Amino acid sequence: MWVYEKKLQYPVKVSTCNPLLAKYLIEQYGGADGELSAALRYLNQRYTIPDKIIGLLNDIGTEEFAHLEMIATMIYKLTKDATPEQLKIAGIDSHYVNHDSALFYHNAAGAPWTATYIQAKGDPIADLYEDIAAEEKARATYQWIINMSDDPDLNDSLRFLREREIVHSQRFREAVEILKEEKDKKTIF
Repeated sequence: MWVYEKKLQYPVKVSTCNPLLAKYLIEQYGGADGELSAALRYLNQRYTIPDKIIGLLNDIGTEEFAHLEMIATMIYKLTKDATPEQLKIAGIDSHYVNHDSALFYHNAAGAPWTATYIQAKGDPIADLYEDIAAEEKARATYQWIINMSDDPDLNDSLRFLREREIVHSQRFREAVEILKEEKDKKTIF
């Protein structure tokens, strides 16, 4: 069960209209390594993970939805005052033609989100290694977006998201160690 607070997990400020930066952020909205994929991956995997780890997947999966909300806010703020010409120059004119200013789950290249972006093997350690890789890929993507951005206000929020990916990766690594210890324990004495 969730309780929704009507505020973002971390404030999102944008200095100027910048549809090109919005295009890059769309990758974290509907891309393979984005926030939607992460949230769905973790919340799905929790059903086949040992009890000691369920809460971790539930908590991080829920937090990924909060990150998705932050990314949506960033994209909206970066494009809300953009002209059709600015959207065309940024390369998101086809998005505008299909969706106007509505958000849509696709990656920065325009490929729609697909369930093939997420994995659930049913083997807890395999799934957790998949989760670690997902968090590290998201961290790298946030860093590359920061490298492309000249908006100090937006970069503050992006750094927050990048740091959360690092924390999630560390927590998943800890979970792997917990499961390895459990696996190595003697069950018959």
